Amino acid sequence: MSRAPKDPSGPFSHDGDNGIPEEAAPASVEPSNPGRPRAIAVISAIVAAEATALLGAAAWYGFQLVTGAPVMSFWGAVFTLGLLLAFAAWLYAVAVFLFRGFRWPRAGALVAQLFVLTIGFPTLTGGFPVAGAAMLIPAAAAIILLFDKRVISFASRAASAPPAL
Repeated sequence: MSRAPKDPSGPFSHDGDNGIPEEAAPASVEPSNPGRPRAIAVISAIVAAEATALLGAAAWYGFQLVTGAPVMSFWGAVFTLGLLLAFAAWLYAVAVFLFRGFRWPRAGALVAQLFVLTIGFPTLTGGFPVAGAAMLIPAAAAIILLFDKRVISFASRAASAPPAL
């Protein structure tokens, strides 16, 4: 008995060439979720950009530490470098899992934006308006978008629930 090659579009494609009539395909194939809101992608991109900026700051900090820049406490500087790397990794996780529709990253993204606001506002008023605005505008946009009803309804998947996608 010869087997037909497997259809790459899946067993329930609706193009009519897989041997299953369109009306016989299960209803669960149709997506019940209208899709990922664009705001989720925007928030995830903002958080990932912040994580990348932290990673760049950690790289610069590590380079300064290796080249012998004066520090008061070497191990304190190593600890600070570890914190920068850990926070960058945490922000990347928040961006990825928020994009996937989990519930817990919304709080993490909000807290991160509040931290950015507490650094961005003094930066803006302290004589670095471009750097301050580069921090404040994306953080404010992310905070506003985090409270959008489409974002809240999409990113409400608990860790033990079936996949949202």
